[in-house]
Amino acid sequence: MTKTVLKAVAVVATLLPGVGFAQSKPTSATYITDEEVKKVNSLPGVDRTIKVVDIGPENFAIGVIHRGASAAAGGGGAAARGAGAGGGAGRGAGAGTAAAPAAPCGEQSTAPPSGSTPGMIAHDQQTEGYLIISGGGTLVTGGKIVNGRKSAPEAEVTRVLNGPSCSGPAVGADVVKRVVKTGDIIIIPAGVPHGWTDIGDHVDYLSFRPSARVLEAGYTNPALKK
Repeated sequence: MTKTVLKAVAVVATLLPGVGFAQSKPTSATYITDEEVKKVNSLPGVDRTIKVVDIGPENFAIGVIHRGASAAAGGGGAAARGAGAGGGAGRGAGAGTAAAPAAPCGEQSTAPPSGSTPGMIAHDQQTEGYLIISGGGTLVTGGKIVNGRKSAPEAEVTRVLNGPSCSGPAVGADVVKRVVKTGDIIIIPAGVPHGWTDIGDHVDYLSFRPSARVLEAGYTNPALKK
């Protein structure tokens, strides 16, 4: 666990290069234990936020994501989609209410994009850092989303998980497909499409999300309040 903590510190330091200690208003630290991470990771769903903390100039979210084998999701379905493209944050996401039609986003084309990677997502303002804590798979990053759909402003995935995002197939010469494993760290800047393919058994990873007040500070996963 010590190595995991050190890697997590490295991710945070990389993601927040411009945040000075003198700027921060909060005067207390936030502790998230290994037991709490495991408890949240045992919940149903894909993307589960653990906490969103006000750190002064920004809000900072920590989540734990579990994705099952690609074959279990039809070879690249829900279990292999980009971070935040499924699963609630540990609470309901407006079940029972009629959802407004999703607005188009990304490059629009009348023809299906040839050679595209389906199920990608790009966050408008939200940078993410991943620390793989279990399993592995092929992470796809880069390119541009074609014929995408925007996340609903009122959806929990927008308020608590990733902020406004665009989901859809991605194409481009700059698309990178890379096998990642336990212990690897990945930093995905805002606006960069990303998603998963070829997940063997599963992949679990911590997600570190600093944001300029994009995500709601003060959120704590309900499972940790019991």
